[in-house]
Amino acid sequence: MRGLPLGDVRVVELGQLIAGPFCGQLLGDFGAEVIKVEDPRTGDPMRQWGREKPHGKSLWWPVVARNKKSVTCDLRTPEGQELVRRLVAKSDVLLENFRPGTLERWGLGPERLHELNPRLVITRVTGYGQTGPYAPRAGYGSIGEAMGGIRYVTGDPSLPQSRAGVSLGDSLAATYACLGTLVALHERERSGRGQVVDSAIYESVLAVMESLLPEWQQAGYQRERTGAVLPNVAPSNVYPTADGDSVLIAANQDSVFTRLAAVMGRPELAEDERYATHAARGANMAELDGLIAAWSATLPAQDLLGLLHAGGVPAGRIYRAADMFADPHFAAREAIVRVAHPDFGELAMQNVAPKLSDTPGAVRSTGPELGRHNHEIYHGLLGLTQEETDRLSAGGII
Repeated sequence: MRGLPLGDVRVVELGQLIAGPFCGQLLGDFGAEVIKVEDPRTGDPMRQWGREKPHGKSLWWPVVARNKKSVTCDLRTPEGQELVRRLVAKSDVLLENFRPGTLERWGLGPERLHELNPRLVITRVTGYGQTGPYAPRAGYGSIGEAMGGIRYVTGDPSLPQSRAGVSLGDSLAATYACLGTLVALHERERSGRGQVVDSAIYESVLAVMESLLPEWQQAGYQRERTGAVLPNVAPSNVYPTADGDSVLIAANQDSVFTRLAAVMGRPELAEDERYATHAARGANMAELDGLIAAWSATLPAQDLLGLLHAGGVPAGRIYRAADMFADPHFAAREAIVRVAHPDFGELAMQNVAPKLSDTPGAVRSTGPELGRHNHEIYHGLLGLTQEETDRLSAGGII
């Protein structure tokens, strides 16, 4: 096994909350040195976010800031801005998610930074992107989800538009920002120059909306909320069991439906003209779901799943956190990793994804204390003297 694949990449992260920092987390997971620059007074608000706070500490911060180094710096001051310039001169990537124009007001815009470091990749994550009439607006993930289309099609059709239980828009924008950063680093090997990666939340959501746009443009079809199912895709639903559990069965492909019919003891269903093709099953979704539900309700969940798995039919329970901890497949693939934490002891969190065969990523540390790496970065990397850092600290700059 070789070293971490991004071990030669240094990232300066100026962002906060999720849309920028999740990108930093992804890069750090694969070995990038991520230097997170935080306000010396409060730090990233994510240090306080989260539903549960044992020991008064956020359980979200250790995840989104894992594998990062924390330094403090007041970006609103000339001295703080100069520190950032010195950092990016020695770095490969600058990552930020402020409102467009903020870096420029601080003298940290792309033109200025590329004068200092022509190879720098500048990754910018915002609600609406760096250009266009909406660019100056404040943008949150929820607004990007609404404008990108996913809110409208999420939820029960009898209720108002819903949302996922996670920060989907922010995470998508960060993931595309990470993709763009890696592409820009690859291109830099050919051109010798860095560039700006412009990741907008609404566009990142739009990017996963499948055929929503051509359906409207070509057929005048508007997707609507459909609850637990997708129109014309059947069977693919949650079905009841004899012990009060629920099992999701996805058998909408012709060959898979044939296997499901055999498992049900109803092989003739695969030949029935109402269910024999993908289109026919979609047109008769409600009736077909009723047949499957009547059968699944006669079996306990474990027995039902055993039959389906043995028959080659995709199926599974809808997991909660407790189910993930108990699942042998999660354990075998180390999907959950436990990391030492100064307050929580052994802290469990999701492991790095995806898995690489030769140079996999790793969770090496949890989110650090505010300013923990000031000495390492300011003295070791930038070469500041103790007198200089003492002066900056006394002035509230770091």
